[in-house]
Amino acid sequence: MTNTERRIYPGYTYSRAPIETCYWSEDVPDASLERPVLEGSHRVPVLVIGGGFTGLNAALDLARAGEEVMLIEAQFPAFGASGRNGGFCCLGSSRASDRQLRRFGPEEPASVRRAEAAAVAHVERLVKDLDLDVDRHSTGETILAHSPRAMRALRHEAEALSQAYGVTCRVLEKSDLGCEGLEGPTWHGGLHVPIGFALHPRKYAAGLLAAAERAGARIHGGTPALRVEQAATGLRVTTPAAEIHADRVLIATNGYTAESLLPWLRGRLLPAQSSVLTTRRMSQDELEAQGYWSRQMAYEERRLLHYFHLTPDGRMVFGQRGGLLSSPRVEAKIAARVRADFEAAFPAWRHVETPHHWSGMVCLTASLTPYCGPIPDMPGVFAAFGYHGNGVAMGSYLGARMAELSRGETPSEILPAAFAAPPPRFPLGRFRRAFLAAEYGMAKLFDL
Repeated sequence: MTNTERRIYPGYTYSRAPIETCYWSEDVPDASLERPVLEGSHRVPVLVIGGGFTGLNAALDLARAGEEVMLIEAQFPAFGASGRNGGFCCLGSSRASDRQLRRFGPEEPASVRRAEAAAVAHVERLVKDLDLDVDRHSTGETILAHSPRAMRALRHEAEALSQAYGVTCRVLEKSDLGCEGLEGPTWHGGLHVPIGFALHPRKYAAGLLAAAERAGARIHGGTPALRVEQAATGLRVTTPAAEIHADRVLIATNGYTAESLLPWLRGRLLPAQSSVLTTRRMSQDELEAQGYWSRQMAYEERRLLHYFHLTPDGRMVFGQRGGLLSSPRVEAKIAARVRADFEAAFPAWRHVETPHHWSGMVCLTASLTPYCGPIPDMPGVFAAFGYHGNGVAMGSYLGARMAELSRGETPSEILPAAFAAPPPRFPLGRFRRAFLAAEYGMAKLFDL
């Protein structure tokens, strides 16, 4: 057995280099999230691997239920996507079409949508119950049409979305965007969906971390899980400096999962890079010069979308999908591309500095839906992953559902059949990033 982790991206991707200038770390620095390294031999009833939103929610739920739980994280809690995302607590996580979902039954599309709304409500409830200051802003989110054809599709979709989520979605014509504070030269209108809100992801993660520890969870950083195995004593998890024996293991590593952690997981996750920049604080005059002053979360109706929102203090957070390669040179090249797209979307802000740029990994599955459930043929091992870039809400929600499943309980809230079905492996094994190249190429054609 090797004591090294095997992954499909180079070591640079999983280092701290891509978050050296992450804006969120100004308010919640890495050091405030670091926890002691675990050493020696330990026996615990429940072990959670991964300290992002999924793992922290699982640990919090388990500890609140009176269970003795330990969580280990390779770097520090919220090191991965949870501490570096765009701050969207919103609908989403499934990319499967209604036709694909109906193979689980005619009501499955509706079940998935109920779960998406429940995931947003789960985070909202946690923020309120834990009294977390997460810089909350935005009432729902606005989908912006990048072409006349996309706008026609949004008009057609408005009634269906309203019925699916039980809300009133509002169509915004191009002439409405200026009045809404959503002006931009590349958009032809939009659709407002009144579910979701924006937040400071590291403040949310730090609040979850503190709550889990108060409830009794033991949390360790700098402790990567190298492998999970069945042993005579139950389950054995090996780290560089420790060996942990547990009755149950919950895996919550998502896009940062090592191929070598557990054979069943190999090839079932496809990490994809996402890149974000943040401007300096802008004045009200600068915001009005662009005609964009709304604090609404927004994203474009295209396959290779941009997503963005103004923070409460007037900084624009602007993100998009990253590249297929990873290195300092590639990171600089992608940062320049994101900056160019930012200037195209907001030409009045071409003079505005963007001192913060970072990148991270979202996680895709071949089923196009998240997974939450047991690992086949590994009694006591559970996993939740595959949020398709919408992990703030769904990662949190499925962390709590995974904790319930691990106790042998029926989930207290809806868990769609599509999410309980194990996703198949991607073809091509460690070369499966080729699928991203194909998807990005097709997206460029369809986005015209």
